[in-house]
Amino acid sequence: MEFEKLVSPSLKDLFISHIEAMILSGELPVGQQLPPERQLAQSMGVSRAVVNSGVVELERRGFLEIRPRVGTFVTDYRQAGTLETLKSIMTYNRGHLRNEEIRSILEVRDALDKLAVAGIIPHVTEEDIDLLAEKAEAIRLASDNHQAAEAAFAFQHELAMLSGNTLLPLIFRSFYSSVLVLWERFCALHGIPMLYETSLRLCDHIRNRDILGAVSWIDYCTQEAISGSRQIYY
Repeated sequence: MEFEKLVSPSLKDLFISHIEAMILSGELPVGQQLPPERQLAQSMGVSRAVVNSGVVELERRGFLEIRPRVGTFVTDYRQAGTLETLKSIMTYNRGHLRNEEIRSILEVRDALDKLAVAGIIPHVTEEDIDLLAEKAEAIRLASDNHQAAEAAFAFQHELAMLSGNTLLPLIFRSFYSSVLVLWERFCALHGIPMLYETSLRLCDHIRNRDILGAVSWIDYCTQEAISGSRQIYY
């Protein structure tokens, strides 16, 4: 058995985590100007280089805005953020998404799934359908919630691959960590068999070349996950 080597976070990582936490908690509100880098370095007991590189990274993540010759300001990460911002939010909440974030991810996934099935159904082959069925079956055979969540993601990613849209698989892949959290929670609340049923029913609609049925099923599952019997809110 091999054990992973433990690595302590760098001062830069600690600085970034601390400032992110202050922003996400509201202690540093949007529009707030940060103290000059020299002052921040002195008060936090780190070098100015640590502060400078940390601030640059926080700007890249959408938390700060550097205005040359003016200063550094807290920005609205909902407007300036990226998927890196979402990862930071999840880390701050110890892997738990807030309800508004869960709803947003489900709504985006809903739109992507509909785009995928619209691309698949007009040209789907029996080999494609067999592959999707195999991916769905992996959910049923999963030994735990994490494995089931990974299998469900693999099913969705295969949908994107078969859609013929070259960007769709990349977009799906960028949501990997956040979607995995949602599917693990879904399994914990409602069980692996229900997650399996969700994918299997969609696979059946594709097998029948039924675009309207597939879209209706995606709509149903999304709404049930947001506010119905399959809700996954915290």
